[in-house]
Amino acid sequence: MRLKPAALIVCLTLGLTGVQARQHQLSVLTSSPLESYLESLRTQSGIPGMSAALVQSGQIVWERGFGFQNLESRIRATPDTPYLIADMSQTLASVLVLQCIEQRRLGIDDPIRRYGGSVAEPGATVRQILNHTSSDGSGETFLYDPASYAQLTPVVERCLPQPYRKSVAVNVLERLAMKDSVPGRDVALSTAPPTERLFSDEVLERYRKVLDRIAIPYRVDRKGRTARTDVPAEGINTATGLVTTVRDYARFDAALDEAILLEADTLTAAWSPDTTALQTVLPTGLGWFAQKYKSEPVVWHFGLVTNGYSSLIVKLPSRQLTFIIFANSDGLSSPFQLEAGDVTRSLFATLFLRLYT
Repeated sequence: MRLKPAALIVCLTLGLTGVQARQHQLSVLTSSPLESYLESLRTQSGIPGMSAALVQSGQIVWERGFGFQNLESRIRATPDTPYLIADMSQTLASVLVLQCIEQRRLGIDDPIRRYGGSVAEPGATVRQILNHTSSDGSGETFLYDPASYAQLTPVVERCLPQPYRKSVAVNVLERLAMKDSVPGRDVALSTAPPTERLFSDEVLERYRKVLDRIAIPYRVDRKGRTARTDVPAEGINTATGLVTTVRDYARFDAALDEAILLEADTLTAAWSPDTTALQTVLPTGLGWFAQKYKSEPVVWHFGLVTNGYSSLIVKLPSRQLTFIIFANSDGLSSPFQLEAGDVTRSLFATLFLRLYT
């Protein structure tokens, strides 16, 4: 039976009491408590399958698959299982936008319409799209808005004059050897002639093989019953669409920590809570959520496809420690209203934070 969030909180709190009492006996990277509690949360949430990893100083120090990526075929989830990560694709988009700003091809406080973006508020700036304050025209009100974030797609295409899909593939996936990642589930469906294709036949075949083993999406009802769902094979834009594995995404995370993709000052700005003109502190930086837990900076993002997929990344930059987790139902994100900007609503994030801070 699928437990209500309140019931899960009680279970988690009671369980962690013993862990915290002997915290001094545990190395910061002891994985066994994390494994056991994650499996408990998975089964209580009814999530069919999920994959998770811990990254320390650019290296995967623990990884695990839980449950099944395909229930009908009884194929177990592994760290190499591909998932659609939905909104978490925004973290790659923010890198491309911020690279353009570093190169002075974009102005962060310029109206997005100057670069081809189309949003309801004509004066909305690149910064306001990145930090989700573009909704009312004032730049003072936070409202998580993936549809507006998707309008960064033509902005990147103006800066890097090629289709956004190609920029993601070349500037991030190929550069970081993310071989099990695909820029959009529709990428292999193109019937364009070879001279007009974005990718070679070899690359397209690799994409097809990754998509052939993508985790099957499931709907989970209130009683914990699962039903296979059909998620359309849509493309990629700056708001959503990336297919990847926790191992591949860990490469992206390491490249960020090692300042390979962005300059250190840019990354600090992206990972710090932004402040509006009226000095309102936001729950977002530039393309990321940012807050504190026990006075420690926490940087995070999530993904959600209702009745299909969910994803979560939680970073402790001061410790160079990252928790990455993907699932083939919406159970990592949907119950916790993460779009409100508080990662501590998530039982999965809270587990990580309590164990490692």
